[in-house]
Amino acid sequence: MTKDILIVAALRDETKHHFEERSIPVLYTGIGKVNAAYCLTLELAKSKLQGGLPRAVINFGTAGSPVFKTHELVECTRFVQRDMDLSPLGFARGVTPFEDTPAMLEVPKRLRNLPTGICGTGDSFENGAGVMHGDVFDMEAYALAKVCHLEGLPFLSVKYITDGCDHNAHNDWNENLHRAAASFAEVFSDVAAALTLQDSHAG
Repeated sequence: MTKDILIVAALRDETKHHFEERSIPVLYTGIGKVNAAYCLTLELAKSKLQGGLPRAVINFGTAGSPVFKTHELVECTRFVQRDMDLSPLGFARGVTPFEDTPAMLEVPKRLRNLPTGICGTGDSFENGAGVMHGDVFDMEAYALAKVCHLEGLPFLSVKYITDGCDHNAHNDWNENLHRAAASFAEVFSDVAAALTLQDSHAG
């Protein structure tokens, strides 16, 4: 069953209405960690009022990577904040001080046919100029993973690699959005099946 799985993406351009054409709703958050956390939290609050949380949250999105090949799909199973840096105060990069949530959030791997990556999330478009933290780079997944962690919800994130996090990253990202959307639509059945299998084992 897919009706109780919540799909989340930052932009409509990342899915190109492939899911809506199949009557599968998508929550679009907008770009960045604040928008992602706010929109998902608001949607989960509405779900609670209407009878219950979704069975799982799936994030489909585009990302850059200096490690994986362009056009490759990657299942992200670990998430860090690449722009959280209080190192001048003695904290390791990526650590949010004075909270119990781990600096690196981890979720189980569910898709056997996809490689696994560490997603570094930050409110900047990574083009190789910054200090990289992870091997896949986006602007929302850590925030979504953290909300799910705090709510006790299964979270799965699949990223389509649009660029190599280099000087041409912005052009590659625009050119590859159509391919990304088609890839997400193709892999969705595998994702839904993996979550259903997980539920049957849990039962």
